[in-house]
Formats: sequence, structure tokens, C-alpha cells
Amino acid sequence: MSTFRRSLSPVALFLLFCLIFLSPSPLQAAEATLANIIVTNTQDDLLVFFEIKGSFTREMEEAILNGIPTTFNIFIRLYRSRTLWLDASISDIKLEHNIKYDSLKNEFRVRRSEENYKELIFKDFEEAKKAMAEIRNIQVVPLSELRARSRYQLRVKAELEKVQLPLYLHYVLFFVSLWDFETDWYTVDFTY
Repeated sequence: MSTFRRSLSPVALFLLFCLIFLSPSPLQAAEATLANIIVTNTQDDLLVFFEIKGSFTREMEEAILNGIPTTFNIFIRLYRSRTLWLDASISDIKLEHNIKYDSLKNEFRVRRSEENYKELIFKDFEEAKKAMAEIRNIQVVPLSELRARSRYQLRVKAELEKVQLPLYLHYVLFFVSLWDFETDWYTVDFTY
């Protein structure tokens, strides 16, 4: 019987190791993604719409509710595809969405660069998160800058701006790094 225990011990240790270290931790951030990407146009402009999904973890929500300002950076790039040359860059846009909680007034203040940082005030956290995660009606480029029957690639990405904490708070608040996110580049190929 003691031989059976000895032969099982390494297997049990291996399984315990796998359960502890390889299973997802509740502190790990959910992977943020971009969804519902729509490239369309008006009579004059090329427009893009999309949403950031999975960007708000429990830790991030707690940090926002504790007054830590949070910024999303959104990158939109348009290239004309070329076969024998590098793709030609046509447009490079960076948007910023900021959120800050005012605990005295119990309201969330959201500012978005595409609206000239006009302050939007929300009493409901879910509505504030929605305003942070939605990218709507962004003018990528005037249609006059596109060539007819040419191929194009639109690339979009979002990331959480790294939080800069004063002095040695980053040693105390080590959890802040656990809610960083950065999506992959998402591409949409189209012919104009």
C-alpha cells in the first residue's frame, strides 16, 4: 500500500499544480474584443462603427468607483492595399474615451475626443460604460481621397491607457496591472 501512495504522489502533485497555476484566476482580465464592426459611407465620407466588448472587469469597475480615472485609446487606420508595394497609409486616427467617478455627486463623467471632450454625465454606471465602449459615426476619410475600384483595409484596435499612480502606490496597488487590456488589430477589407 505504501508503494501505491508513492506512485500516486507525483501525479497528484502534477494535477494540483495544473489546477492552481493553469486554471484562469478570477483576477485575470477577460479578453477584450471588438464587435459589430461596420464600415459604411455617407455621400461624402467613409464612416466606421464598432463596440469594445469585455473591457470592464470587476477590478476595473472597483478602481473607477474608487475614483481612479480611466482612459481607453482607440486606433483606426486605413490603408490602400497594393500588391507589389507596401500598403499606402491613408488615415491614422486616435480616439480617447475618459471616465471618472465623482463620489460626492454620485455621477460618472465621460469625455470622448470625437466629441471635443464634451462632458457627458451619467447617474447609471452601465450607461457610462456603454458610452465608453461605443464608437459611432467616426469619419475615417472623405470619399474624395479614395480611388474607385481600389482595395482598402481598415484596421481598428482598442487599449486601456496605463494608469500612472503617484509615488510608491503602484507597489501597494499591484492589482492595477491585472485590469490592463489591449485588443488585437481587427481588419476589414473592402473595395471602393
